[in-house]
Amino acid sequence: MECKAAYPVRMEAQLDAGLSRWLWLIKWLLAIPHLVILSFLWIGFVLTTIAAFFAIAFTGRYPRSIFEFNVGVMRWTWRVSYYSFGANGTDRYPPFTLAEVPDYPTSLEVVYPDHLSRGLVLVKWWLLAIPHYLIVGVFVGGGSWVAWNVRGGDRAIYGNVLGLLVLIAVVILAVTGTYPRGLFDLILGMNRWVLRVAAYAGLMTDQYPPFRLDMGGTEPGSTLAITPQTGGPGGPPPVPPRPDRAPRYPLEEGST
Repeated sequence: MECKAAYPVRMEAQLDAGLSRWLWLIKWLLAIPHLVILSFLWIGFVLTTIAAFFAIAFTGRYPRSIFEFNVGVMRWTWRVSYYSFGANGTDRYPPFTLAEVPDYPTSLEVVYPDHLSRGLVLVKWWLLAIPHYLIVGVFVGGGSWVAWNVRGGDRAIYGNVLGLLVLIAVVILAVTGTYPRGLFDLILGMNRWVLRVAAYAGLMTDQYPPFRLDMGGTEPGSTLAITPQTGGPGGPPPVPPRPDRAPRYPLEEGST
């Protein structure tokens, strides 16, 4: 069996057992405080990415403090998306923090690069990423998710395949009390692809995103066996909170 290489952008998630049948109807409202803060954070993301562009062009290095901030903005955004319009995978309210929260049901890490190409930084975020922008545009509608992660805003659920899949999942949840496992895996795979492209376009890695839909809550090469839970009456018990993920980063070279 072919072993898939680990990509430096690592997103993992665990589907909550016993998701509320109706809370998803107001999650967009509950998420407003986060969206207001994120709108300002993404302005900062744009400015710091411009600064990182020049730093990479002259030194070949992404300033570590800027890198941690930008990853934190992506992480915060992804937690809010996972809670609400991007997956509805948890009823646990997202924390107001840029840092990783080990016991939260989803995580996002980007391996810090020791060196980045000074020439590649000139073209990868627009020219080389075009094929992925076209694919992501199919997922989220006209590239709106990536635009959100470059300019700030909330347009990711409107008029797109990913938003439609989440809508189907929550309607099934409302009717049956269970979140379909197959839909969860597909939704996570699409979100993972988008996050990889966002990090590449944000100059965080020179490793080209794979044209691969890695479905499910577990990254390829992960040692964690995360099984999404359907919950509901008679469903399996919740999976205990996962241990701190920090020891898994950075990845060993050539790990799978």
